[in-house]
Amino acid sequence: MAARSARERPRHLIFDADDTLWENNIYFERAFDDFVAFLRHSTLDAGRIRAVLDEIEIANARVHGYGSLNFGRNLHQAYQRLAERDVRPQDRDIILQFAARILEQPVELIDGVDETLAHLAAHYELTLFTKGDAEEQRLKVARSGVAGYFSHTAIVKEKDRDSYRSLVDQRKFTPSQTWMIGNSPKSDINPALEAGLNAVLIPHAHTWTLERQEIREGPGQLIRLERFAELRGCF
Repeated sequence: MAARSARERPRHLIFDADDTLWENNIYFERAFDDFVAFLRHSTLDAGRIRAVLDEIEIANARVHGYGSLNFGRNLHQAYQRLAERDVRPQDRDIILQFAARILEQPVELIDGVDETLAHLAAHYELTLFTKGDAEEQRLKVARSGVAGYFSHTAIVKEKDRDSYRSLVDQRKFTPSQTWMIGNSPKSDINPALEAGLNAVLIPHAHTWTLERQEIREGPGQLIRLERFAELRGCF
């Protein structure tokens, strides 16, 4: 990383949570696989079923947001649209259980997260910035064991340019000295760059399809890393 002037040195690091600090989407993918097996469609493969579910999720996210409970609702709507047999009352309970099991999974930190956060928290102010169902996200933060590294946690319905600007204003951050670290181009990188922040992209092999986008340039700097632990060499 090129040397920075004192004015540009980072002071605040903002972190995404799901699939940046801990595993998340793998559990949704397992629930989807269970759904496909239960649906047993005669002609549609998993990819085409996923396309239908994506359409439903895009529409419902605007109203209901994210999280496992909303995912269960989306699966049930997809079932009602695609089922080739009569829809029984008990089918809904079975499908919702696929999503409910997501909440039962342990919070599994990604390699290097704990020790890297401990190192960074000794030098910078760390903020956790996540989206989704507020109660569900608070539960994951509490169970993660890393909440103590963060001086502030913000949970929002959507992470877009305006939500980043609002966070920066509320916390009185200087954008040029603030970095957003995450795995999602859609929610972590592009809106942060558009809001004038710097960003670090740490891709995850199982980033949700709807969180993938081409990176759009903004006024801030962008760093791409392979592993979370590499942050120690950047800051």
